[in-house]
Amino acid sequence: MPIEEIIHQLLTDIGENPDRPELLKTPARVAKFWRYVTRGYQIDVSALLRESLIREDYNQMIIVKDIDFFSLCEHHLVPFFGKAHVAYIPDGKIIGFSKVPRVISAFSQRLQIQERLTQQIAEALYEALAPKGIGVVIEARHLCMQMRGVEKQNSNITTSVMLGELHDEPQARDEFLNLIARK
Repeated sequence: MPIEEIIHQLLTDIGENPDRPELLKTPARVAKFWRYVTRGYQIDVSALLRESLIREDYNQMIIVKDIDFFSLCEHHLVPFFGKAHVAYIPDGKIIGFSKVPRVISAFSQRLQIQERLTQQIAEALYEALAPKGIGVVIEARHLCMQMRGVEKQNSNITTSVMLGELHDEPQARDEFLNLIARK
């Protein structure tokens, strides 16, 4: 069943009149919206990263922080959004800075839970770069917690995944966490 038909039925089920002039284009708008916010399913993250690998002897931590993202909670189909921070310690390969936000977008533009999103970003970058270490921290606000259920308006959820030296070496982990805490 096309999205437009589903939305037409949804409007009816909640007690609205989908034939009201103001709602006539709503099913088409909602279908377009859903295709856009779930376009991450169309992205091959491995290919995206393979095409942007650069051989480089740089071996100090690289951090891309405060990357805005939006995603949809797979439990309630409502948004969660926030900032992602990624660090890696290269071991002969780097990628262009813009590829990190592209990876985050590719995974966040799918139905998600924050924990899996954090893990997928870390694992994809770890696999492509084979770095000495990688860290991903995501801070997000979940509308499913703010609009329903516990209705806690100012709650934030933080998840992290640390691999390699960022997991094993407290000094590297502390450096990453301290640098992303700076405003």
